[in-house]
Amino acid sequence: MQYNQNSRLDSSQMRSGGGGGRRGGGIAVGGGASIIIVILALLFGFNPGDLLGGGTTTTTESQQQDPTTNEYADCETGADIEANRECRWVAYTNSIQAYWAQALSGYQETTTTTFTNSIETACGQATSQVGPFYCPADQRVYLDTSFFEGLLSQLGAEGGDAAEAYVIAHEYGHHIQNLTGVMSQVQSQGQDAGPESGGVRLELQADCYAGVWFRFADSDPDGPISAVTQDDLNRAIDAAETVGDDNIQSKTQGQVTPESWTHGSSAQRKEWLAKGFNTGDPNQCNTFSADALR
Repeated sequence: MQYNQNSRLDSSQMRSGGGGGRRGGGIAVGGGASIIIVILALLFGFNPGDLLGGGTTTTTESQQQDPTTNEYADCETGADIEANRECRWVAYTNSIQAYWAQALSGYQETTTTTFTNSIETACGQATSQVGPFYCPADQRVYLDTSFFEGLLSQLGAEGGDAAEAYVIAHEYGHHIQNLTGVMSQVQSQGQDAGPESGGVRLELQADCYAGVWFRFADSDPDGPISAVTQDDLNRAIDAAETVGDDNIQSKTQGQVTPESWTHGSSAQRKEWLAKGFNTGDPNQCNTFSADALR
């Protein structure tokens, strides 16, 4: 991806090393899954605390990051990305939230929180074994950045900045679903599974939203991302296909069982990411219509 050297970066949208947590409870929704716990993570709406033994807790004040410190504070312009690659996380987050601030009336800004090894969230404890996820209880996106260097590559993804940006944009798609009430509606129906289940539709809509953002990023003259190339789109699509249920199951189980799908097949994820980009319209991301997945 190409970055706008003169764009201003807002590091206040990033946090590091600490969890959020205004209230306890909430089911974490993930965009990827680690090889180690992939079978469990394929259960729709998994809670990292339940899977990894942390339980569902509310973070205490001592567990939260000191708001006066921020390791991303030196990320002030797009030019800083070349000197400090960690600043790219700020660029992704700023661009994604800039889009939704103008696309969704009443959009509530949140943060991307990075961590190492483990973190306490309002959805429970998560470790590096859990892929990037969104916690509706504190409305934050969480990721251990080593996921992109390790677990995602182990699943066969090409990687690169666009692949990272796709995953973050997908998680912010869940934030939109939380704000609009779609997420709670789906989760209230229980933990169903299958190619046309509510869980799959939720994940594919988040993929579509990610595609819509890519179109915005490519055309925003003032944003931190100056251009999205064909190679970038290929890498984003590759990442989407890599975290398809069928690909993960094939690599970890040696067989594909569609009745247990909760995120969608590689083909489904590619289709909806592409639809978002091609249309540039979030209103075209209605994966919940009766025949949307047929």
